[in-house]
Amino acid sequence: MRSPTTDSTSVPKRRLHLALSALFALSLWQVAAMMIGQAILLPSPLMVAARLLTIWQVPGCFQAILFTFSRIVSGFLLALLLGTVFGCLAGRFPLVRILLAPFAASIKTVPVASFIVICLIWFSTQQLTIFISFLIVFPVIYLNVLQGIKSADLALLETCYVFAIPWHRRVLYLWLPQLRPFLLSACSVGLGLAWKAGIAAEIIGIPAGSIGRMFYDAKLYLNTTDLIAWTVIVVVISILFEKAFVRLLQAFFHRLEKL
Repeated sequence: MRSPTTDSTSVPKRRLHLALSALFALSLWQVAAMMIGQAILLPSPLMVAARLLTIWQVPGCFQAILFTFSRIVSGFLLALLLGTVFGCLAGRFPLVRILLAPFAASIKTVPVASFIVICLIWFSTQQLTIFISFLIVFPVIYLNVLQGIKSADLALLETCYVFAIPWHRRVLYLWLPQLRPFLLSACSVGLGLAWKAGIAAEIIGIPAGSIGRMFYDAKLYLNTTDLIAWTVIVVVISILFEKAFVRLLQAFFHRLEKL
């Protein structure tokens, strides 16, 4: 078991390593930009940083961020809800698991671009981001929850039934602690996939007033600096939301343990 002193000293070390790796990556980027010498192909980190300070003045910038954020998060939350429900049902009833197996396998293997093009026939571009984010995240949540249900302690389950423990107590003290690591892992992975798939859907569908439209316009006018600046914005927002959501989920489970 690690001592508190070891844990407290490891945090600054991890931050130092992260800072060094970021500095190394930026240095390579700067050297590559200087060797190429054409901002249209690869702008320098300083050019992108300067653009990040002024990109907020672009008309519709904040509206585009809000548009994309709300739809990607909506798709993720829908996938979290339905993936958890169907994962629990599949763990309880083998027939549900058998029926959903081909769908989960297909979604995992079919390229995202194929789903986007097909879904453009069924949905408007305004709805596309929500559905694609949901579609890509659903199997991640579903399979993790299913694995959590299948890995439950059978002896403990039998004990609960023998002593006729009420279902709500079984959910609170058995199933939720059992699913905790699986849900946290699924959410961490699923949020990253939701942003990747959602932005890809917007770049292909080009809904008005979205970050995907900003990407498309920057590409259309060969504005590589804006392309990278918007990429940085998406990465920062996705990381911040992932950390905030996972912490909220951890706090939720921690609160349940005290009930």
